[in-house]
Formats: sequence, structure tokens, C-alpha cells
Amino acid sequence: MEESFLTTVGLPVALGVIMLGMGLTLVLDDFKRIARYPGPVLLGLTNQIIILPIIGFAVALGFGLRPEHSVGIMILAACPGGVTSNLFCHLSRGNTALSITLTAISSVIAILTVPLIVNFGLDYFMPDSGGENSVQLPVGKTIAQIFVITVVPVGLGMLLRHFKPALAHKSERPVRILSTIFLIAIIAAVIIKNRDTIADSFLSAGPASLALNVASMVIGFLTARMLLKDIRMGVSISIESGVQNGTLGIVIATTMLQNPHMAIPPAIYSLVMFATGFAGVYIFGRMVKKHQLEHPPAAAH
Repeated sequence: MEESFLTTVGLPVALGVIMLGMGLTLVLDDFKRIARYPGPVLLGLTNQIIILPIIGFAVALGFGLRPEHSVGIMILAACPGGVTSNLFCHLSRGNTALSITLTAISSVIAILTVPLIVNFGLDYFMPDSGGENSVQLPVGKTIAQIFVITVVPVGLGMLLRHFKPALAHKSERPVRILSTIFLIAIIAAVIIKNRDTIADSFLSAGPASLALNVASMVIGFLTARMLLKDIRMGVSISIESGVQNGTLGIVIATTMLQNPHMAIPPAIYSLVMFATGFAGVYIFGRMVKKHQLEHPPAAAH
């Protein structure tokens, strides 16, 4: 996968626009929900920050990937949920407020966790890349870059919503649509430009990317169902655990690590997650509907 203007400039800009769109939908109460729903939020963050990297490490080992692709899987496992997860959650009848809260909080925490998890992957899977070819994700620089392309746009969107609520409300839908189209166009262009490389790697990295996606969704749902009564929160935690910000993964690989080969799993993941995401929408939607029919809410007094 070649490094180009699309990956070094186009993807970060697209990601920034998408995060701005997320900010337009957020208010401070979304972050205060951690006090209102401490159990579900803590469980969701545990799945994303601790269990997901463990699954990623197991997948990278189990599939016997080449070192760069193994690191690519670890990059994916380090990424927070993306705005796509909020859409899938809404379509699946999940608890959208919890989904948005987890996405927002995990995006902030990722500033610190991404360098730690990715550097662990580099140290384990590429220990011999010493000397001039040494590959390491610089902690300070990475924190600054992730902050600029994720937290700053979200903050700007929230400020706009706070001070210009009418404008923010009008802009929310157009920005979401345009940013989605922009992102799809950029990712499609990157994939088309690197189609030969991606096609050659699909048989090796594709199953691993799919396994990471499905396993994290299944484990997220099972842990939530064991510990929480609300099935809609379980759906949210499952989707937030399984639908990662693949765009950020590509940016980390191509821009921060400057190793396009590590971007192969995130690029493939960005394709397969739509298939599994819509499958989840169908399955979870039916499960929630059935649960609600069998357990109707108590009548209000």
C-alpha cells in the first residue's frame, strides 16, 4: 500500500471533518452519563481498552500473519469506536446515548492508549527492526497528532453547538452526509490505487480482520448480557467493541508510522465491517424487538 497525498492528507482531513460532525451532535451531558451509567460505561470501556487489544493480539498470533500485518491488527485493536458505530447502534435499536458516550470517551482516552498498545505490538512482532530501520510510535508526537485530528474537531463541534445551536442543528445532517461521502470516496480511492497490494494480502489479512471484528462484537455482547439487564445497552457495547475507527488505523500506519504495509488490515477492515455491521443491525434488531415484546415496559403511573 503506497503512501500518497490521499493517505497523508486526504484521510486525516476526512477524519477531522467526521469528528467535527460528531461534535455537532454532542453536549456535555453526553460525558456526564458516565456518572449516570457507571456500570455500562465502565464495561464498554473495559471491552474496548483491555479486552479488544487482547483479542487483537490473539488473532495476530493465531493467524500467523507477517509482522507488518500483525502490527496492523494491533493498530486496529488500539483504535476507538468510530461514528459508524453510532449509526449501526441506532439502526440496531441499541442505546444510542450509551454508544455516543463510549465513542466520545474512548476517542479521548485513545490519545494515551494508542501509543502504548501499538508500541507493544511493534516490540513483540517486529523486535528485530533495530538500528536505522527501527520502527517506534513516538508517544508525544502521536498524542499531539491524534489530539489534533480527533479531539480538537470534536471540541469545535461542541462549541458550535453550544454557542450556535440553530446553526449546529442545521449543519449536523449535511456535515454527516458530506463527511461520509468524502470518507468513502477517499477510502475507495486509496483501495483502488493500491488494489493489487490489497488483493494480494486479502487472503492472509482479510480473515484476521474479520475475526477481530466478529470476535470483539460477540465477546462484547456476551459480557454485557452476563452483567447487564438492558439488552439495548448490550447491543451498544457489542457494536462499540466490534466497530473500530479503521480510518484512524490507516492514518496511524501511513502517516505516523510511515509504513503502508501496516495499513492493509485497517483498509480491509474498513470494508468487512460494513458487511458485519449490517448483519449485526439485522440480528440485533430482531433480538431487541423480540425482547421488548416478551418484556414490555411497565406502565407509567
